[in-house]
Amino acid sequence: MKVFTTIAELCKQLDSDRNAGKKIGLVPTMGALHNGHLQLVKTSVANNDVTVVSIFVNPTQFNDKNDLLLYPRTLDKDCQLLESVNCDYAFAPSVEEIYPTEDTRIFHLGKVAEVMEGKYRPGHFNGVAQIVSKLFDIVNPDNAYFGEKDFQQIAVIRAMAAQMGYTFNIIAVPIVRESDGLALSSRNTRLTKSQRRNAPKIAKTLFKSRTFAASHSVKETIDEVISTIDAIPEMRVEYYEIVDGNTLQPISGWNDSDYIVGCITVYNGEVRLIDNIAYRRPEQ
Repeated sequence: MKVFTTIAELCKQLDSDRNAGKKIGLVPTMGALHNGHLQLVKTSVANNDVTVVSIFVNPTQFNDKNDLLLYPRTLDKDCQLLESVNCDYAFAPSVEEIYPTEDTRIFHLGKVAEVMEGKYRPGHFNGVAQIVSKLFDIVNPDNAYFGEKDFQQIAVIRAMAAQMGYTFNIIAVPIVRESDGLALSSRNTRLTKSQRRNAPKIAKTLFKSRTFAASHSVKETIDEVISTIDAIPEMRVEYYEIVDGNTLQPISGWNDSDYIVGCITVYNGEVRLIDNIAYRRPEQ
């Protein structure tokens, strides 16, 4: 695996690959890689001739500077993991390489970016759109891969891609979970032992809510999930919303959409965890 730290070197390599007719896959990450990321990489490797994984902790998407400071950075370990799944290129630039000058672009991403994370983390999705659009321009992939754990982020990236006129495929890969149900996240490494023991109860509550929802209203289901998780030591639900899976707008009844997803954010101590569950998916 080759490791690139400059845009010029990576572009030179990719131009050569493209001229040879190779199909390019991109997996954008912030490092601190886990099996969820590796599943994205494996999917890309299986469907492209060349896979690029970016490792960059993007400062413009953190509205909490302490969160940026504490975000785990494990480049050497990340590169070893990427080699183990046959990644071709790692792109690990400095902040100065990506942002030689301040990125002042403001994206108008529509309603998908205004709810949930958009409401609770102002500026976050504009920062995501800034870095992902830069990576799209640098790599110009045929396919780009994102994890469904960040469900809203995928909708925002699709909106940004439409706005910018990108025509390649944006592919969502299902959530990868620990054996106890906890959604894999780089932030899980910050949990204390007791917090880690309790963390799987988020997913367990979401899965149980599917059964509860069969005989209760949307509002009753939301209230049940929030009260159940808030009763767990050290946990506090920031929001739980049940939304249309395409527009991300809240629904009020189970017949409002054929694609219904519940999205949750929970503080487990100081660590902010997200997860989601589909109550209904459109028939394929």
